[in-house]
Amino acid sequence: MARFHKTILAGCLMLMPLGAAAQERPVVVTVNYPLKFLAEQLLGDAAEVVFPVPEDVDPSFWRPSISDISMIQSADLILLNGAGFATWVDRVSLPRARIVNTSAAIEGSFIATQSITHSHGDGGEHSHEGTASYLWLDPTLAAAQAEAIAGAVATRGLAPADDVEARLESLRAELMELDAEARDALAPAQGIAMIATHPRYQYLARAYGLSVASLEWDAGAMPGDEDLADLEALIEDTGARILIWESEPPAAAIDATNALGVESTIFNPLSGATAGASFFEAFSGAVSDLADAASRVPGN
Repeated sequence: MARFHKTILAGCLMLMPLGAAAQERPVVVTVNYPLKFLAEQLLGDAAEVVFPVPEDVDPSFWRPSISDISMIQSADLILLNGAGFATWVDRVSLPRARIVNTSAAIEGSFIATQSITHSHGDGGEHSHEGTASYLWLDPTLAAAQAEAIAGAVATRGLAPADDVEARLESLRAELMELDAEARDALAPAQGIAMIATHPRYQYLARAYGLSVASLEWDAGAMPGDEDLADLEALIEDTGARILIWESEPPAAAIDATNALGVESTIFNPLSGATAGASFFEAFSGAVSDLADAASRVPGN
């Protein structure tokens, strides 16, 4: 799905040596990549935005080290996603005056989830109890998070308020364009039952009228016999024709699941690194791939 990305206006650079500017810039820490992206668009060069989770770690399950905690505690602003994302924040003492829950104003839009306890590799047991947390997969909710960030940045004087407001207006327009494009692209997929390998896509499904049931598979892993049996049973229950993977699995996994009668597609839920693509580019690409999978379903 082609789209033209409009450049967010950059702020005016301070007339000082680069080293001094880097030392004096405020530091903003985020708990996931979408918040990092939104903050960078709003702040330009006025602050350093840090997303401390390593590229090979799922931010949902990340546990900060002592040095990570010290860095986060010293930040000028700490941006939380809310909705139960990044549960480590409940076990760490953080300066309340510098914390902003970017979804506090949209709690009425949260999606409740069932309580399912399971484990992921070395991450220990955890559950998806309470609330779906991948809010940014509905760009209109991401826009609300951007508004919360802009307000926090302006209130704390981390960037000139007029500059932030101008960037917010441009960012909001791009998110609304992204939403409109996804709505058009996924309209033909609304009548097709889908299964996701992990429960990440509740807000995407609600925003675009999709029917998505979920499994509890490890990202990018080869499903075992029991996993494939669970998938086969869920296909039988739902009539699903599309399987959404959150990351690229082994080729043998695609072959095994396609043999059960589903079209496979990758939809990175974007909580972590996006391999050099911006949030806009990664979301657009994933939507396009999902639309292509829908077009391959017989009768669609």
